[in-house]
Amino acid sequence: MPLSGKTAVVTGAGSGIGRAIAERFAKEGAAVGVWDLNGDAAEETVKLITDAGGKALAVTADCSVEAEIKAAADKTRAAFGPISILVNNAGIAPFTPYLDIDEELWDRVIRINLKGPHLCTREVLPEMLEAGWGRVINITSSSTQSGSFAQGHYVSSKGGLLGMTKALALEFAASGVTFNMVPPGFIDTPMLRASPVDVEAYSQTLPMKRPGTGQEMAAACAYLASDDAGYVTGQTISVNGGRYMGSA
Repeated sequence: MPLSGKTAVVTGAGSGIGRAIAERFAKEGAAVGVWDLNGDAAEETVKLITDAGGKALAVTADCSVEAEIKAAADKTRAAFGPISILVNNAGIAPFTPYLDIDEELWDRVIRINLKGPHLCTREVLPEMLEAGWGRVINITSSSTQSGSFAQGHYVSSKGGLLGMTKALALEFAASGVTFNMVPPGFIDTPMLRASPVDVEAYSQTLPMKRPGTGQEMAAACAYLASDDAGYVTGQTISVNGGRYMGSA
């Protein structure tokens, strides 16, 4: 199996895209740290994985708090060994008119969507560098290319994550550790269903006339996590059904 012997961490893996990625990684042989703020949801993901014969550990953690990230990483290492794959997926995507975004909300979105991935990456990068092999995959957003109505805070946070991905890809290009991003387009998740968007109606405006799936996101991540993607860094694989075709 392509990821056999690897330990992966997927943040926000209690549902949606994160759950699909965790399941795919486990199917391909990785032992998966399922990190989520919702411990019950993380346990549900782990049960799906273990029932299918995979290895996974549920860890309750706020992936924007440094002490909780360190504790989560230590638990994962104790169970499975050094972490060699990180998917920074945890995030929030509120809809708020720009003039209604107060300082507290702005800071919260940036803390979760940008500072969190920074802290998680900084926690696991040293062991990847020591091993001479590692994969960091950031779940960004197609909105960084197209914009998104009433999401100035969200788009700003994901744009920052895009920039961070490229900067680290350059800085660590010769190390054996790669940094890439997978921006979802219109992906059918519980978060999307809870938003004000009419999923069925908006789907008909898309080139493929349907939303994407978490499994389609997971497939892109599985490739970037594999040895086959060893010469791919600083790149974007857009899973958006043709919604946006420009370069990132």
